[in-house]
Amino acid sequence: MYVKGLRFMALSRRQFVGGAVAVAVAGGTGATGFVPSVRSAGLWREFEAAPYTHPQIPYVGRAGAHAGARRAPRPPVVANAVAHGATPDGSTDSAPAINRALAEAGERGGGTVLLPPGTYRIDDYLRIGHSGVVLRGAGSGRTTLLATRSLTELIGPYGSRYGGDKSSWSWAGGLIWLSPRARHASLTAAIRDRAWPFEGWTGNRRDEWTTLTALRPARRGDRSVTTEDPSGLRSGDLVVLRLADDAGHTLLEHMAGGGPGPEAYAWDDKTKLTSYVPYERPVRITRIAGREVTLERPLPLDLRPEWDPRLVSGAEPLTDSGVVGLTLEAVETPQSPHLLDKGYNGVTFQCAYDCWAEDVVVRHVDNGFGLVAASACTLRRTRVEGRGSHHPYFCREGAHDNLVEDFRIAARTVPAPAGTQLHGINVEGLSSHNVWSRGVMEMGTFDTHRGMPFANVRTEITVENNGRHGGDASAGPLYGARFAHWNVTVTNGRAGLVKIDTVAPYSATVGISEVREFDQTDVPDFTGDLHARVEAYGGPGTVRPGNLYEAQRALSRRW
Repeated sequence: MYVKGLRFMALSRRQFVGGAVAVAVAGGTGATGFVPSVRSAGLWREFEAAPYTHPQIPYVGRAGAHAGARRAPRPPVVANAVAHGATPDGSTDSAPAINRALAEAGERGGGTVLLPPGTYRIDDYLRIGHSGVVLRGAGSGRTTLLATRSLTELIGPYGSRYGGDKSSWSWAGGLIWLSPRARHASLTAAIRDRAWPFEGWTGNRRDEWTTLTALRPARRGDRSVTTEDPSGLRSGDLVVLRLADDAGHTLLEHMAGGGPGPEAYAWDDKTKLTSYVPYERPVRITRIAGREVTLERPLPLDLRPEWDPRLVSGAEPLTDSGVVGLTLEAVETPQSPHLLDKGYNGVTFQCAYDCWAEDVVVRHVDNGFGLVAASACTLRRTRVEGRGSHHPYFCREGAHDNLVEDFRIAARTVPAPAGTQLHGINVEGLSSHNVWSRGVMEMGTFDTHRGMPFANVRTEITVENNGRHGGDASAGPLYGARFAHWNVTVTNGRAGLVKIDTVAPYSATVGISEVREFDQTDVPDFTGDLHARVEAYGGPGTVRPGNLYEAQRALSRRW
């Protein structure tokens, strides 16, 4: 059902394929042994009638770079890293040459930096800090970067946001790191000073933003907003939609779906969760007509006066940059104990918009692909493999509208050391409207990591569900409203954040394998009726549409 979309990552383990097929069949057969016929999901028919405002299914039809464009831009080649001194035989440190080529390309207005076939040793991390810059290898099977040092060695120990000896390299930074120059400079300086740097769009103290205009009340799903003063706005601008919370935490209640359950929840002591507020979502302006401003994507939440809705400026954005066609392999070291990662991390996007990675493999990493306060980015045909990772994919600090498709998490090549932890496809920290589509997970889980992410989609995925989710109590609920898990095959029959109708408010669980609970059993954060929906339980692949994201894209083209 999903394999044709994964030609680049054809399953290599016959046993895994057999398990996936067996579960898909056994989950929906009943006594006769026949697979049920495919039928249209009732929830989908409801969604077609109200695509922007459905109570359980979020609208994600424009997730990804350039509203989900199928092809990434291909800027002209402006440099060859070998001409700058990089050596493709791995004999010398090529990081200075590659970084020099990337910086010069950016200073000239952007373009592609080529890495011809070969193995390039890098003793430093690679930085893309200018918009319009692409690092392009000859393909993930032909160009390899061999990383010899961790981010702890290169930058310094990155202390925990809340004290103690935990390493925040467990969920930040990459050996290929895409972030705006100014934000990156302030972040690394704070690390060296052992001070926690805020990682989002509007400044370390979250008061360094400039109000562009206040907004009048509007409803979730509206495609246009009315401004108090449009004079500071232009069509094509990238701005930040900002919603503050009030003393009663009614914004957080709204993100959780509202009603008696969220109203009764104790929000005040969830200090990590409340530190993520205000909610900030970057979005591009597509049209201005008088005071009416049309945005690239519909509103994710209501705009109410008590939340002081505004469009504000943020960090200098990184746009239209990417990494294509290479393998990043860290020197193989044992995986560190939980939360003590040294920072052998893969590719991270931070304060990035309309950026991408394509045909990229990371190997022997602590953490694979990161989206940190990144929005509208696409990770396509990516793979995490090798000795095992803490977070193969992490999505946090208010990351929105990202698309991860045709991805694979390979089974670890060595046993997990004692004291380590495996998560999977992670989302946390009020991140919303992100999509994981057409994936094969030979290990890991659907790691909803508290911090109340909401309105995210996981669709057409096969998973050997052997990981565990994380998140501490101060980060608040596991789920906000409108999570959708759609057509998921669980090869080992284990529950754990896949079938979510008993724990996630206003959620949709459709076409999921039959699963059983295990020792990490979650209870709902909210009391009362969760208003969750479940359909075609035990029958992955038996409902139409098979892929919720692709169906929304097709529907969008008809509007």
